[in-house]
Amino acid sequence: MLHWISHPPAPGAADVPPLLIAHGLYGSARNWGVIARRLSDQRQVVAVDMRNHGQSPWATPHRYEDMADDLAEVIGEIGGRADVLGHSMGGKTAMMLALRHGAAVNRLLVADIAPVPYDHSQMQFIEAMRAVDLSKVEKRSDAEAQLAALGVDRALQSFFTQSLDLKAKRWRLNLDALAADMDEILSFPQVEGHWDGPALFLSGSESDYVKPEYRPRIRELFPNARFARLSGAGHWLHAEKPREFEATVRAFLNA
Repeated sequence: MLHWISHPPAPGAADVPPLLIAHGLYGSARNWGVIARRLSDQRQVVAVDMRNHGQSPWATPHRYEDMADDLAEVIGEIGGRADVLGHSMGGKTAMMLALRHGAAVNRLLVADIAPVPYDHSQMQFIEAMRAVDLSKVEKRSDAEAQLAALGVDRALQSFFTQSLDLKAKRWRLNLDALAADMDEILSFPQVEGHWDGPALFLSGSESDYVKPEYRPRIRELFPNARFARLSGAGHWLHAEKPREFEATVRAFLNA
């Protein structure tokens, strides 16, 4: 069972399905803490650590079918049906969840990703984290300095070190499993069928992850898909434009 952080609804909140949040590659439930707490004024919000991330079990393989089944298991524990928000890898998992376990999904919001293969590499970040000498790390800034020397962008230094267990001197990321299945992570399974529920594909205006030519495939799988863009945001739209992102999520969930 995945580890998750639950934010109970505020007193007097409407009787609506909970919201499940699935983070992206190298992330964790903690990354979504502020947005999750703010959205919990109207509903229960559950942010998960995906397998091989955070406090969740390390498990192989790291494929979307298995990750979707992980989310379905969590939804079974929190009532059997939920709105689902996924970003990047979490967005692909959320799509696969809807396609494999359609009855468990009420509304689907996919943040800056499409059900297509991508050709950009993520292995350089795994190699950078592997190269950090954890025996010399006493505080996060020590690891950030090593990552900087390896050419990792400042914002990503901070992001990656959120998954560092300083006391145990280890990464909370199963780097070996992620590396072994990186091709699977960057791709998307060839699936048949479709999910007819309400779906919003929200992307950053400065991101190229959801190109116009991907829309036909999205609509094949999600016939009721709608599309929206956050102005001035890139791939990390929820971090770059948190209030605008939150407002869009609210409007979609409450429609």
